[in-house]
Amino acid sequence: MKKMLLSFLTLIALAAPGAFAQSKLALQPNDTIHSVLAQQVGKPIELRMKSGEKMAGKLEKVTDKLVHLSQLSDADFYDAAVELESVAAVVVRVRTN
Repeated sequence: MKKMLLSFLTLIALAAPGAFAQSKLALQPNDTIHSVLAQQVGKPIELRMKSGEKMAGKLEKVTDKLVHLSQLSDADFYDAAVELESVAAVVVRVRTN
């Protein structure tokens, strides 16, 4: 299950055309959603939820149970606290055209 999730995250990260370019997403064998998010603090990301919903914004903080996003796309004046267990994938732009 973890290998499938990591493969899915890699595929999504490579195909994501929506945000500004970031440094390369380098997954390690023991990475989790939490550890991948912790590497992206301060950067724009998109979260794909298990429900199918998408949330994009600047990643402010990651705790054991919550993810704090600010500057939400289409809702600049709002922040969000997202349950970490609800996150299915982390999408990060790693290159430009």
